[in-house]
Amino acid sequence: MITLEQVTKHYRHRQGEVVGLNGIDLTINSGEFISLTGPSGSGKSTLLLMLGTMMSPTAGRVLVDDTSVYDLCVARRTQLRRSKIGFVFQTFNLIPYLTALQNVQLPLTLTGKPIPAQVSRASELLERVGLAERMDHKPSELSIGQQQRVALARTLANDPEIILADEPTGNLDPDTRTQILEFFEEFNREGKTVVIVTHDPAVAEMAHRTVRIVEGHIVHADMASQNTAVSVA
Repeated sequence: MITLEQVTKHYRHRQGEVVGLNGIDLTINSGEFISLTGPSGSGKSTLLLMLGTMMSPTAGRVLVDDTSVYDLCVARRTQLRRSKIGFVFQTFNLIPYLTALQNVQLPLTLTGKPIPAQVSRASELLERVGLAERMDHKPSELSIGQQQRVALARTLANDPEIILADEPTGNLDPDTRTQILEFFEEFNREGKTVVIVTHDPAVAEMAHRTVRIVEGHIVHADMASQNTAVSVA
């Protein structure tokens, strides 16, 4: 479970201080599928980075499984992120000079797994996303949709409990978008918590709950028909 308690984020700007998030309370239960929506600059991506232990709040607490993550030292916070959280970005963030297989191996390398185990796990995941014949291709040799599937495979490398995605369908054609959304739905059915920042109505429709953020505030939270226990303060 992820809990935000009165989370506020202020940014310094040459013309003064900008409020990114303003006193947000939010609970995301294990196994939920959440979409975060709202206008550009509303605080969605800031919230996602905070959930992912990559941006500390100015005030308030972020708890993952009852652990206040920003009270941890940097090393322990990094360890928690590597073991529990996977990220998917709109720009994929693949290393251009590495093959698909090597890109998926990266998180496994950071955890110190033996190379044969890395190759086996990365190969298994690339097969799962339909890229068994593309493992030795570099990102420039892959289509946009194939690059996104490599990014998905990399996200799953350490079997994270939580998957955070920032506009993962933004650059995709309709057919590829549908395919990628089906993967997220599949991951969620397997018990993973999924949180997606999106402007895509299809994502909001498949999510258990849509949380709308405007000017750093949660202004609306739609509950799905599923009997999912949630809390938004």
